[in-house]
Amino acid sequence: MQQQAVEHLDVLTKTGLKTGVSRPRGDVHRDGDYHRAVHVWLFAERTQELLLQRRASCKDSWPDLWDISSAGHISAGDSSLITARRELEEELGVILPKDAFELIFISLQHSVINDGKYINNEFNDVYLVTTLDPIPLEAFALQESEVSAVKYISYEEYKRLLAKEDSDYVPYDVNGQYSQLFDVIEKRYKENTVARNLTLQKQISRYAPVSLSAELSGLSDLDREALGLVVKAAAVMDEIFLLQSWYSNPALRDWLKEHADSSELNKLKWSYYQINKSPWSSLDEDVAFLTTADSAIRLFSNATKTVRDWKGVEYRAAFPVPKPAGANFYPPDMDKMEFDLWKDSLEKDEQKEATGFFSVIKRHSEFILDSHQSDNKGSSHDLYIVPYSEEYQPLLAKAADLLHKAGDITDSPSLKRLLHSKADAFLSNNYYDSDIAWLELDSKLDVTIGPYETYEDKLFGYKATFEAYIGIKDDEATAQLKLFGDNLQLLEQNLPMDSAYKSKDVSAAPIRVIQLLYNAGDVKGPQTLAFNLPNDESIVKDRGTSMVMLKNVSEAKFKHILLPIAAACVAEEQQELVDFESFFTHTICHECCHGIGPHTITLPNGQKSTVRLELQEFHSAVEEAKADIVGLWALRFLISQDLLSESLLKSMYVSFLAGCIRSVRFGLEEAHGKGQALQFNWLYEKGAFVWNTEGTISVDFTKIEEAVESLSREILTLQAKGDKEAAGLLLQKYSVLSEPLKVALKKLENIQVLSTTVLC
Repeated sequence: MQQQAVEHLDVLTKTGLKTGVSRPRGDVHRDGDYHRAVHVWLFAERTQELLLQRRASCKDSWPDLWDISSAGHISAGDSSLITARRELEEELGVILPKDAFELIFISLQHSVINDGKYINNEFNDVYLVTTLDPIPLEAFALQESEVSAVKYISYEEYKRLLAKEDSDYVPYDVNGQYSQLFDVIEKRYKENTVARNLTLQKQISRYAPVSLSAELSGLSDLDREALGLVVKAAAVMDEIFLLQSWYSNPALRDWLKEHADSSELNKLKWSYYQINKSPWSSLDEDVAFLTTADSAIRLFSNATKTVRDWKGVEYRAAFPVPKPAGANFYPPDMDKMEFDLWKDSLEKDEQKEATGFFSVIKRHSEFILDSHQSDNKGSSHDLYIVPYSEEYQPLLAKAADLLHKAGDITDSPSLKRLLHSKADAFLSNNYYDSDIAWLELDSKLDVTIGPYETYEDKLFGYKATFEAYIGIKDDEATAQLKLFGDNLQLLEQNLPMDSAYKSKDVSAAPIRVIQLLYNAGDVKGPQTLAFNLPNDESIVKDRGTSMVMLKNVSEAKFKHILLPIAAACVAEEQQELVDFESFFTHTICHECCHGIGPHTITLPNGQKSTVRLELQEFHSAVEEAKADIVGLWALRFLISQDLLSESLLKSMYVSFLAGCIRSVRFGLEEAHGKGQALQFNWLYEKGAFVWNTEGTISVDFTKIEEAVESLSREILTLQAKGDKEAAGLLLQKYSVLSEPLKVALKKLENIQVLSTTVLC
């Protein structure tokens, strides 16, 4: 008879971090080592019941008592979600996809039983699986060594039994951490519909829908024909972005749209979802405005044993209430330590791909579980790399076909090259040539499409989301703004940082001003004014960047947002200094300044790296702050060189102050808002921003220049050194809602911000 392998568990610290040591399960419980387990609760929505299992009499803990639907230790090297799915299948015979499992909280359980011989110091990842109806009891296939029976019970009755410490039930402290299970259910299913309607109405009212238009008369007939195909390709970016945000996001979108007309509440849910393109509110630091109880109902007919006249398990497609830091680029239960250990085991070219823009990271064990194959992964690590061209193949193939067709039609040589090269990149996963083609684009029809920004990846800031901006080039405005591109090297040479960190071969960033027609993909929440691309450091080093300004969006933002903010928050005597020219000019300079300063850097040990790789999750916020504050410094420098009018001097600072308050409204979880809070609080600390007794804020023109230069130097230097610790400390100290910001934001509760929906 073959001896059963001894289960080993990862030993954790008291705060739940892995120590790198694993020990046999028996030793862990004998010595009280901290370890991790999963709890999986099956909850029937219509009957408001939880499924309980009776633990087998042979169990070494709590034999014959009623307990969680399914539970088990996370074995050494295993992951949380895979364990949850596996335990549910092994103990109850229920096979469900990963989108059925919602991680609702993590609890720490301390208990000592069996006369002190069994010490349980256990971090429990608690999952909720929400089914529409109870699963018939005869559908379960019970694992005899673990489970002797199952039953459904009202969650309220179960809570009451736990509260009175009924001896038939495994004890859980319903007044402690485990109360969250019941709180989640209570909040979802006993909500005040009127109050929720009002909350959503208030959230939506912060957005001012603005219809944008652009003159198409400058387009050739062939480019007009190509435009229709390009817009269709851009719409595909929406589909990919939904997948990148969260794996059950497309199902949620379809469900909300289908049920939008069934009630006023459902209409509001759908309206706000369209703005955010996810269940998390961009303006509220990504707090969820929906729950899994609002999500799509999916049927999985083969989840259990077949039962006559029962079609199978209908469940809610789950998403976590806290927005996942890694979006859908990494396994949801992967932490930084696991990624870093795996990455360090790879060859250099694989490390580059793992940390690159255009790949997702997946688990072998998930693939094995989903495909019901045997474990023959042939690797000691569970993680592996999937390029975007493979992960999103059907959608990218569709977009590529549309772009090739548009490329065949257009009579603009540079646009033809861009469309064909971008289509090829979608299928090859090599974006270098297409990004060069984008930098060299000189066409009346302006197209930006592909994976670019990394804001959604808050775990590392590595992975790029798909987006599209389609517009008509404003030739007159573009010609007027050539000044900034022509003086980029001059700005680099005079940056307020050590000369050793300055680049001697900065490429001038071409500037294109467009009137926006259509956007798609990662354009959720507040609408962007401009963008500077590409973000790939190798291209930035070789060819620099290019900036696209969305002038009609800028004009709408200034009119609908900045002027009302200034009227509410800026000192009355300085309000007249807030003007569109200053606002738009600083926006230009912000985007230009993404192209100067440190990008490819040399670390203290002599190793070559990039700012993005070294600062990781802090990079986006720090880079946005750099572009803003160095942009302000750059305007002052250009004025001192008589390259810009001195009439901008005071207005640019006051317009910047109003812009700070505008961006902080994005929330401090968003890179721009976090970066603006950093700048505001630094300038306030230095006395450059003054909080007046009536609650307004003004600029002290005698202190602002020195304060701007000092923060520019601080940020540029930590970027040049790749100093992640310094970046984290800077953001921790200054990216906060200080009292002046709180008061300003309170005043702005009735001020609207611009919606993202822009249609041609």
